[in-house]
Amino acid sequence: MNRPLLLRALAFSGIFIALVVLGWLIIRPGEELPIFHPKQIDARLVDPAVRNTPGEHRISDFRLVDQRGDTITLAAVDGRIIVADFFFTTCGTICPKMTAQMERVQAAYRTDDRVAILSHSVTPEIDTPEVLAAYAQLHGADPARWHMLTGDRAQIYRLARQSYFACLEEGDGGPDDFVHTENFVLVDAQRRIRGFYDGTQQAEVDRLIADIGKLLAEQERSA
Repeated sequence: MNRPLLLRALAFSGIFIALVVLGWLIIRPGEELPIFHPKQIDARLVDPAVRNTPGEHRISDFRLVDQRGDTITLAAVDGRIIVADFFFTTCGTICPKMTAQMERVQAAYRTDDRVAILSHSVTPEIDTPEVLAAYAQLHGADPARWHMLTGDRAQIYRLARQSYFACLEEGDGGPDDFVHTENFVLVDAQRRIRGFYDGTQQAEVDRLIADIGKLLAEQERSA
């Protein structure tokens, strides 16, 4: 082999090896997402009622109603990875961006029954199941995978603050209270928080989509 061809072959081999190593670094089994507990999170996000709770933090059970009028509890999404957010259908600022990004999350895992989306309305007195059904249809939400939830206001606000740590503001879930947050929260099948993402930013949601894949791989390894 002449010298120019040899140099090109060596250069190609070097690039190929570099790409293989880079791919391994991205998908290597040892790279797992953190497990978030109250003491590891910005204290402003953690409700004082659970700020010093010992042991592993897990999402609390709930009893809400989705866009089909079905009662949804944690049992309905048992064993599934959850992406959660808090929105309202009449929002004209961040919520349309969040919903558009959540459509991307659904599309990425549309055929994977191991992933569920829980979108909680923070104005449940307005967002009835009928209103949510129209909104869900507008955004192509698959009711088997993407539950838009309404119900008891205090319960929803308690979930936002004491389970998902999704918002900065403190409150009691009363009529003068209001939650408005862009956070998407990733929860594993064991109900532990594994990530927080700005649901208005495409790059952040790209990271979320990749992190769901990491959780699915982690789940397969532990099966």
